Amino acid sequence: MSGIRDFKDLIIWQKGMEIAEKCYLLTKNFPRDELFGMIQQIRRSSVSIPANIAEGYGRRSPGDYARFLNISQGSINELQTHLLLSSRVGLCTIKDIELILQYLQEETKMIISLLKNLNT
Repeated sequence: MSGIRDFKDLIIWQKGMEIAEKCYLLTKNFPRDELFGMIQQIRRSSVSIPANIAEGYGRRSPGDYARFLNISQGSINELQTHLLLSSRVGLCTIKDIELILQYLQEETKMIISLLKNLNT
C-alpha cells in the first residue's frame, strides 16, 4: 500500500462512495411517503459501506480492519435486499438498480480479497 496516504486513496472506499452516491440519486425519485421507510434504509446502508471501510482503515490493526470490512459486507447484503425489495414493490425497476447491484458485486470481491490479504 505504498501509494496509500489515507482511506480516501483506497479504491474499495472510492467504489463504496460511488455506490452511496448512486443510491442517493436513485432514492430522489422514490415517493415522498417512503422518506422514513425505504429511502432512509437504502441511504443508511449504502453510507455504511464506505464509512466502515474508512473506520476500519483508521484503526491500524488488521483484526479491527477485518471486523469493519465484515460490517461493510453486511451492509452490502442489507442494501441488496432493500434494492431488490424496492423493485419488487414498484418503487423502482430492476433496470434502475442494475448498475448499483453490479457495483455491489465488485465491492464484495474487493472486500473478500482484502480480507484474504489481511489474514495472510
